[in-house]
Amino acid sequence: MTGAPDVDFTVIGGGIVGLATAHALLKRNAGTVRVLEKEQAVAQHQSTHNSGVLHAGLQYTPGSAKARLARTGIRRMTEFCLHHGIAHEICGKLVVASRSEELPRLDAMLERGRSNGLEGLRRLSGAEAQEIEPHVRCAAAILVPEEGIADYGAVCRVLEREIGAAGGEVVCGAEVRSLHRAKNRWQVVTTGGDFGSRVLVNCAGLHSDRIVTLAGGRTPVRIVPFRGEYHRLRPDREHLVRHLVYPLPEPGFPFLGVHFTRRVGGGVDAGPNAVLAFAREGYHLTTLDVRDMADAVTFPGLWRFTARHRRMVTRELAQSVSRRRFVAALQRLVPEVRAEDLVSGGAGVRAQAVLPSGDFVHDFLWVEGPGAVHAVNAPSPAATASLAIGEEIAARAIGRLT
Repeated sequence: MTGAPDVDFTVIGGGIVGLATAHALLKRNAGTVRVLEKEQAVAQHQSTHNSGVLHAGLQYTPGSAKARLARTGIRRMTEFCLHHGIAHEICGKLVVASRSEELPRLDAMLERGRSNGLEGLRRLSGAEAQEIEPHVRCAAAILVPEEGIADYGAVCRVLEREIGAAGGEVVCGAEVRSLHRAKNRWQVVTTGGDFGSRVLVNCAGLHSDRIVTLAGGRTPVRIVPFRGEYHRLRPDREHLVRHLVYPLPEPGFPFLGVHFTRRVGGGVDAGPNAVLAFAREGYHLTTLDVRDMADAVTFPGLWRFTARHRRMVTRELAQSVSRRRFVAALQRLVPEVRAEDLVSGGAGVRAQAVLPSGDFVHDFLWVEGPGAVHAVNAPSPAATASLAIGEEIAARAIGRLT
């Protein structure tokens, strides 16, 4: 592709956020658009290695970008799935307080969800929760009727098709090697050729911080990869879970805890735990990338986070290596689950932005520079909110045209 014509916007990353951004730019008739994806097909990483849940924004801080974009995003995504015939289901979710001492936190989460504009929220007693999920045992629960599941891989394929139909271009097999800006033009050197662009849009997910550096910018965070490992209920035990069943998140810990998730293609996933991955694309325990590991273990923020959350980190590691401990965590939600009910499932890797202080960046984080917009942190609910996020990034990118 050396010698390809320059475009107005180059989007680095063919995941769901990058595709949604390109789609939004083309819908606005903002200019010519090209997406560069390092893999041989789009959506090979976080976009399809996730729970498939449509998140409504129950637990997000009111007023945050997450809360705002989740509310807009779930409605946009549901409409998109309906319009294009993409598999999805609004099956609802139960958030469970297993013990009576958790009830004040459950009530606080209920109020947070209402502040975020969620509709139809209900606080259920333990008996009322069992009417919806007969095998769940809890002190109380919140019913979130708007939440569901979707086939995000199919969403990405439709977005890729619509980008092409609108005159955009998606180039796969084009891993970015270097970036150089001169006279209001970016030269983008990739494994698939050299490209020119007026504006650079970084939606590289697991590698977003590295793209910032290649572009000559600085970011206050490091991307640290955490692998989420799933199991799956055997088909004859799927009746134990009818909806989505989540625990009440623990205060101060950034992960949601193991939960049960229905899949649009059938089946019920159980998990994930959260452990440090040995590679940014480390979907298997044995996958090791020396550079990725060096980036993580030499970063002071990781060690400060680990020291601050030592008990929870130890618990997650124990659940990763011990089937008995993993099952015990699931039994806090559904006591009838047994070790023999589970088979190995897949895994995902969360690109988590971490500050040197050890604090996680919980909200979306954009970094802007001359002719560039970088989506440095786009954690869950990025898939749900991708269409809304894409519109926000597109607006920022248009503002960078010179």
